[in-house]
Amino acid sequence: MRLSRRHFLGAAGAVTTLSLWPGLSALAADGDTRLLVVLLRGGVDGLHVLPPRGDADYARLRGALAPRDALALNADFALHPALPFAHGLYARGQLLPVVAIAPPYRQRSHFEAQDCLENGTASASGASTGWLNRCVAALHGGQALSVSAVMPLIMRGPGAATTWSPPLPEDVNPILLQRLQSLYAADPRLSDAFARALDSQGVGMDAARARGGRLPQAMTAAARFMAAADGPRLGFVEDSGWDTHSNQAAVLARKLGELDAGLRAFHDGAPAVWDRTAIAVVSEFGRTAAVNGTAGTDHGTGGLALLAGGAVKGGRIAGDWPGLAPSALNEGRDLRATSDLRGLFKGLLSAHLRIGDSALETQVFPDSRAAPAMRGLVA
Repeated sequence: MRLSRRHFLGAAGAVTTLSLWPGLSALAADGDTRLLVVLLRGGVDGLHVLPPRGDADYARLRGALAPRDALALNADFALHPALPFAHGLYARGQLLPVVAIAPPYRQRSHFEAQDCLENGTASASGASTGWLNRCVAALHGGQALSVSAVMPLIMRGPGAATTWSPPLPEDVNPILLQRLQSLYAADPRLSDAFARALDSQGVGMDAARARGGRLPQAMTAAARFMAAADGPRLGFVEDSGWDTHSNQAAVLARKLGELDAGLRAFHDGAPAVWDRTAIAVVSEFGRTAAVNGTAGTDHGTGGLALLAGGAVKGGRIAGDWPGLAPSALNEGRDLRATSDLRGLFKGLLSAHLRIGDSALETQVFPDSRAAPAMRGLVA
């Protein structure tokens, strides 16, 4: 199926129809599950998103960078205060944070780590197709949609996948804006002119906040497509700007607010399929455990995954927390990754989409027996 703007409008209508006919929704629910993968490009700092408040070394490593007023989840972990909707999902058992997780690539290149995550093998050059596309083929009749201007690696291949590019504003990287603003701020003749120029072009921080951000709009589009009775079972949304070498607190406060709004947008936009949906929010790696000299963090290894949705068995913390003691850190600087992201994806595909173990091991994630499927991710 080639999705078009007309189909998009039709999908929005289908959502309304299913909401008015709960009996039809229940009929459609039989095995008709949805999986949306959200890739945060840049290496999101999991220690900032999910502060390990029960780890005595966290305050020593992060100091003033540790988020204030974090939202408690349990005695050991909290959520960043910009994630109130996600916090509510956790209370309802529909958010599952998975700690200390990463793709099998354990170096520090964004591009290689993203290629490894998207091709689903043990290396950046392991395949020219993506695991979500191979998953489509394993579903025998399934469809996949990427809300993006070009087909990302994770969706490339012979399976029935397509892209749809809504008229979303292309946000300027907030880190680039901050660096430019600091340069212009030193010149009294240019600082005001620079700020006015940004807002007049609709790329200033205030303008970006007024639009609500690109990620919430992309997830709104994904919800409308995937909520349709004949909508794609697999979806993909990507977002950039998560590489926070400097001024991390301000950048992530904004970006996490957009992620929270995106989760709410999908929840509100796809009520007919929410109970049958799992959303996997992932990134290519984590950040260094200690703050650097510019109030940010550098490329690390162990990261964080967030699973959300009505089908998720949440309200708890998953994964094996290695701790932040000096002897526990990878190479003396990073949170050590204790889980392979392929195991998380395999667990979702097995339990949520009912893809058999043989197809997972030989087709979707070839040569991945060293990364067994995580169990108990969905209800």
